[in-house]
Amino acid sequence: MALENKSELVSIDDYLEGELVSEVKHEYLGGVIHAMAGGKMRHHKAAGNAYSSLHHSLKGKPCQPFNSDTKTRIHLPNQVRFYYPDVQVICDPVDEDSLFTDIPTVVIEVLSDSTSRTDRGEKRDAYLLVPSLKVLIIIDPSKICVDVDRRAPHGAFIPEHYNLMEEVIHLPEIETSLPVADIYEGITLV
Repeated sequence: MALENKSELVSIDDYLEGELVSEVKHEYLGGVIHAMAGGKMRHHKAAGNAYSSLHHSLKGKPCQPFNSDTKTRIHLPNQVRFYYPDVQVICDPVDEDSLFTDIPTVVIEVLSDSTSRTDRGEKRDAYLLVPSLKVLIIIDPSKICVDVDRRAPHGAFIPEHYNLMEEVIHLPEIETSLPVADIYEGITLV
């Protein structure tokens, strides 16, 4: 789904329809679409490990994790964006026929060489504007480095950093926790 004429913006409806048949995922930024590149195995392992840990610990609870096939729509002051977080947790009931969500409680992004700057900048800034978001987790899959932005009761986000394998990211917002060791299980660190 490439833009033939860069000056023409793609409508949200056309973007969503195109994603249903596309073999490549695209992110949508105010009418401009960007193809997503594939990641390295350590990226996929970290995302899969985080999803698996949350899936297991959230069984029987109201919140549910979703993998990177689930889009999140973000309303910014001057545009709408759609991103594919590596993992997200949604605590409100979801329409199972929906093509995206607006209401993530937790979003997890796993860095890659090509997306690190965007994930820590543009995407982070956009996610922090989502009213339902309580926790944003950014994972570096090449070394033990997990950055967490947690919404405080007054609304501002407070940064936390985890750099030890034995640490645990407590997530009372979704009634569980995420051990750092679970994220990095089976990954050879560089």
